[in-house]
Amino acid sequence: MLLTEKMKEEAFSPSEEIIIDYMFKERENIKNKTVKQISKETYTHPSTFIRIGKKLGFNGWIDLREAFLEEIDYLNSHFHNIDANYPFNEDDHLMTIANKMAHLNQMTINDTLSLINNEELHKATKLLKNATSIKIFAIQNNLILCHDFKAKMNRIGRKVDLAMVDPDYEAASCTFETCAIVISYTGETAGTTSLLPMLKKRHSSIIALTSIGDNTLTKYADCIFRLTTRERLYSKIGSFTLNDSICFLLDILYSCVFSVDYQKNLHYTIGVSKSFDPRKSSNKVMEELDSDK
Repeated sequence: MLLTEKMKEEAFSPSEEIIIDYMFKERENIKNKTVKQISKETYTHPSTFIRIGKKLGFNGWIDLREAFLEEIDYLNSHFHNIDANYPFNEDDHLMTIANKMAHLNQMTINDTLSLINNEELHKATKLLKNATSIKIFAIQNNLILCHDFKAKMNRIGRKVDLAMVDPDYEAASCTFETCAIVISYTGETAGTTSLLPMLKKRHSSIIALTSIGDNTLTKYADCIFRLTTRERLYSKIGSFTLNDSICFLLDILYSCVFSVDYQKNLHYTIGVSKSFDPRKSSNKVMEELDSDK
């Protein structure tokens, strides 16, 4: 759940509600304001700020303010003049739709990239590199998107399984050498979150791909990557930004693992393809060079 959503749903006292309303009204303007300044403007006591922070799961006001500003900044960025839920209109010409979809894809990539943390990326790369097996857990629609990741990883000798049948048993068969990639937009999908205690019990590492904000999945994850969070659950034309965000993150994870043993992986995947790929082409762009053979 987004922090801003949680702030709207949480039960606050009248004085706390005044400060919450002030935060939504002033938004970015609270960045350089002290507790003393805000308490004076809202006629509230400074201790109220600490209570609000703790009620929302933070250590205090400073942590809450920083998280609030970070989320506001994210929600204000990248997606301008386009609705992720309805990226085109019923009266749009076909090429207009094509251009809008291209724009949406580009914005999704930039949005997802802005959410990647360098430390988390290094940690995830290490977890995937050291794992003897990698398993992906998600609902069926999201698992379908993972086949390309599985194929690319298999082509550099890394075993990846998609838990499409009996995910409970797949989770129970994991070990401390297993790295589980768990994908859930909400982070609350029952069929996925029910597997998390077992994965922890088996001492498997967990890489989460989920929306911004706190949720059940983030509480179990060793490593967290945020999916672009612009779509509603079902009031939309399609899951365009979600699907693009998942595929982009998986491409990044594959590329980072590949880069650890770049020359070895390059030699291996080209060597295997050369032995088993019978395709030929008259197109010069596709033609293999002698130096690549």
